[in-house]
Amino acid sequence: MVWSRSTLPLSLIFLALLTAEEASASELKPRTVKAFEHYEQLTEARVRSELSTPGQFLAIESLPDVQKEEEISHIKSGQVYIRTLSTKENDKKIEMPDGLVHHWLAIGFIPKARLEQVLQVTQDYAHHADSFKPDVQRSELLSRDGEHYRVYFRFYRHAIVTAVYNTQFDIDFTQTDPTHEYSFARAGRIAEVRNPGEKGESERPVGNDRGFLWRLDLYTRFLETSDGVFVQIEFLGLSRSVPGVFAWLVNPYVKSVPREYLTNYVNQLKKAVAGAAEKTNAPTGSKQ
Repeated sequence: MVWSRSTLPLSLIFLALLTAEEASASELKPRTVKAFEHYEQLTEARVRSELSTPGQFLAIESLPDVQKEEEISHIKSGQVYIRTLSTKENDKKIEMPDGLVHHWLAIGFIPKARLEQVLQVTQDYAHHADSFKPDVQRSELLSRDGEHYRVYFRFYRHAIVTAVYNTQFDIDFTQTDPTHEYSFARAGRIAEVRNPGEKGESERPVGNDRGFLWRLDLYTRFLETSDGVFVQIEFLGLSRSVPGVFAWLVNPYVKSVPREYLTNYVNQLKKAVAGAAEKTNAPTGSKQ
């Protein structure tokens, strides 16, 4: 990577800050939890309202007709529609003391796929570590009761510093009709891993770690059309806040991590569905 003379000092400041974060722990405070849970409740109320209102299943459906058609064309050409979101209360920002909310939305399209095929890959949690590398290093289906799943994921993210997490999710799927389905996934436990993969590997105390990821919810919608399946994912996360003197530099970078994760997820889901379809359609006895 080539560094310009103007960006090198900022990069060194950023690296120094994150290196300092390696040695310091940040505690998730009760007031931060309370504020995030309030943000979460308002967000889920809006999501449920959209799910029950015709013409609002996908975020792009509410756009003006010309813009909507343009976005659909871009998405079907292989681009990922992505933007930030912000839940407000009475048109006012919800304050997040000692915390930083990461709220993003992404929409992708899987051509020639059927809803059943996409769901089979999505719900094959035992093999997510194979399909969604490097973000998912390990995965395990802990239990299933109907359309309720309990899943273990080990998440990996390298962005100047490396962060690895052991997580447990409760995931609920709901099908409203043959072409529409949605899921709510909420992390009930997020533990940052110290020295991952080494002999001395251990978990940092939950809620008292480097603070890169304290909470995570994923709200996903699937819509089957005549030529494929739209997938919309809403990412809602919580991390520690950044000291004000560095906020202007660090916050845009930290907030870009969900963008990369969502883009990678959509593209890898396309590949996984296509790969599963090839195996299903392969002649009996052929080698894959």
